[in-house]
Amino acid sequence: MSRYEEAKKIYSRIGIDTDKAIETLKNIPISIHCWQGDDVIGFDTKGSLTGGIQTTGNYPGKARTPEELMADIDKAFSLIPGKHKLNLHANYAIFEDGEFVDRDKIEPKHFKKWVEFAKERGLGLDFNPTFFSHPKASSFTLSSPDEEIRKFWVNHAIACIRISEYFATELNQPCVMNIWIPDGYKDIPADRISPRARFKKSLDEILDIDYDKEKVLVCLESKVFGIGMESYTVGSAEFCLSYAASKGIMPLMDNGHYHPTEVVSDKISSLLLFNKNLALHVTRPVRWDSDHVILLDDETKEICKEIVRCDDISRIKIATDYFDASINRVAAWIIGVRNLQKALLFGLLQPNNLLSNLQLKGELTELMMLQEEIKTYPMGDIWEEFCKQNNVIATEEWFNEIKTYEKEILSKRA
Repeated sequence: MSRYEEAKKIYSRIGIDTDKAIETLKNIPISIHCWQGDDVIGFDTKGSLTGGIQTTGNYPGKARTPEELMADIDKAFSLIPGKHKLNLHANYAIFEDGEFVDRDKIEPKHFKKWVEFAKERGLGLDFNPTFFSHPKASSFTLSSPDEEIRKFWVNHAIACIRISEYFATELNQPCVMNIWIPDGYKDIPADRISPRARFKKSLDEILDIDYDKEKVLVCLESKVFGIGMESYTVGSAEFCLSYAASKGIMPLMDNGHYHPTEVVSDKISSLLLFNKNLALHVTRPVRWDSDHVILLDDETKEICKEIVRCDDISRIKIATDYFDASINRVAAWIIGVRNLQKALLFGLLQPNNLLSNLQLKGELTELMMLQEEIKTYPMGDIWEEFCKQNNVIATEEWFNEIKTYEKEILSKRA
């Protein structure tokens, strides 16, 4: 009997069908962020990263061109099981033949190469307006008191909705378009409501345009603070959740965008009761929103258990969002996404009905016992079978391919 068959038998003791768990995991797409490969720089400006976010490290081999980034994405995806989506930021527009337009004028044609890339690989695309790393984002964007700057960013977001429609039409699947702004103050503001009123006005203007709401799933992401805006962010959790609920768009929770004592895993069930869909950015904050590579840690597993317990997993749009320049960037993609998939598998291998019934009946001692015993069940054997069925290396041997890729490709990007 194979190790998988043995593990399958063990899980059957608690009512888990491991074949069904594997099949379900195959059909959970993760929207994998493009910006791990080049430290969030993109191709439309030559400046440094701004907006209260920061990439640390200087590991050699950063992608410098669209072609290099696409090659790195290909290598990463080849070592990640399953079929996923690619998540783009607007600053990854590709201009050809000397053309350049500012962000308020970008068009679908500036992302044609990304659509071709996605079509050839059977991928979907998600999208994000880029409200940072731009001369007009030096202080405020959608909440700017300067009407010219505010309108510039409104027009940028509208352009991004049109590009998202283009993605959805060309790739025959909805495009999640996420709005996040870095606006805020370093110190205690004298007026908290006016910037939020301007932000609301901007969002109203953006969403007032006629667009296909089946094709473009607009979501709004909050943040507790950023570098240089430690005391006040315009797009707080309360603002973003309230606005999303009032407009019927998706709230997006990034698990690095909350106070250190808050956990997103506890928020998911509440939001699912009041929202048709929910979007997540999965990352790993260390002391602050530091966007570390995802580990198979307790909170990631708790988030994924809540995803799996949802009545319809497709209601939750899962994306990754981290950027580490201190290690091999391609390996960072693979480590993080594979850990997220392992956490999802861990959730799928929980006997949720049994556990919830024990809770309902007040059998809390047995509930604790079973929750702890499951932690040492042979999930690794199920993971290996999942990878085998997806023709991807299951064990740490995948890293040999990265070492070869670094030697032959990345090391030559001097």
